Amino acid sequence: MSTTNGVALPGLKLGKILCVRVDNMGDVLMTTPAIRALKEDFGSQINLLASPAGSEVARFVPEVDRVITFDAPWVKTYTAPPTSRSTLAMAERLRAERFDAAVIFTVYSQNPLPAAMLTFLAEIPLRLGYSHQNPYDLLTHWVPDPEPQKFTRHEVRRQLDLVAELGAITEDERLSLRSNPAVQVRVKQMLAARHVDLSQPWLILHPGVSEARRRYSAASYAVAGHRISQYLGCRILVTGVPAETEIVHTVAQGIGPAAVPLAGVFSLEEYINLVDMAPMLITNNTGPVHMAAALNTPVVDVYAATNPQHTPWQTPHRVLTFDVECKACARNICAADHSGPRREVQPQEIVQAAVELWAETDVIRDGCCVLRDQSVSPFLLESQVIGG
Repeated sequence: MSTTNGVALPGLKLGKILCVRVDNMGDVLMTTPAIRALKEDFGSQINLLASPAGSEVARFVPEVDRVITFDAPWVKTYTAPPTSRSTLAMAERLRAERFDAAVIFTVYSQNPLPAAMLTFLAEIPLRLGYSHQNPYDLLTHWVPDPEPQKFTRHEVRRQLDLVAELGAITEDERLSLRSNPAVQVRVKQMLAARHVDLSQPWLILHPGVSEARRRYSAASYAVAGHRISQYLGCRILVTGVPAETEIVHTVAQGIGPAAVPLAGVFSLEEYINLVDMAPMLITNNTGPVHMAAALNTPVVDVYAATNPQHTPWQTPHRVLTFDVECKACARNICAADHSGPRREVQPQEIVQAAVELWAETDVIRDGCCVLRDQSVSPFLLESQVIGG
């Protein structure tokens, strides 16, 4: 087992670990297998330092014992006024906690050194993380980051490999998220009030995404959703947060009577339980994809080619990739010329993926769902133009 700075690993006892993951919900969920490995191998109390958004979903991760919310100024989700006070105050708070170790989880495009400095100031004796640069004493356990220069891994594998440096390994590499039967009863009641019968075929279409360049066309989603509802005879619940009301209603209106617009209807806990009940989710590469993966819900991921390492993990899925500007760049906005041809996803590709996945995951059974358009095989949609 490798060591750095003379810190020996055999017989390591870590009763209280701070996991640092200060970016998005999906990133927190993709880190849960690594967190499970730490908890299983060390029997530790797991404390997660997370962004406001990450903290929300972390409350439903059973391996996390406590969540500490921190709006870190070195990540793009930062929303607080720029000041050093909150960071210094957090360092003091963490120092008072007397953690045995800190594990810093980052994607390869993030700089881990600010988080390393925070844990250094908090006097946490063992500090593990990836870094492209030599962090010297900021990390006691430095793993030189091979990505993306040598290869890229799935984000889940990246973080499992990181904690393996401490000897933490788990046989259960699934994402982790807790649903609640009592909340599911409430969600069913909410849907029944909107005349949605969950005993009949249905699925979720979530057209929103936090980063604009990863958003798939609302008009194309509407075309695909309309045709899927015809093939499968299903209701389509079009979901989104309150800020996505416009796109939700645009897509639902384009789909027609089979659609149910549900922008801003559910709390996060209710939405988790809705996804857990769903036969299928269709969405962009965004947080709900990783909720679906954690809950083993089949997902069609209309995937902007920005982070190829964030595809659905260990759940039945289809990935339909389309190109975006600066797909290999960490910047969100770029002034470069991108006038060349780009790979697009056509609505009929979404239809074919959804219908195939629906059948493969045994949603169509015992005649409960009859394909409405028998003139076209759902598995041989070919390149026909599917209209509204």
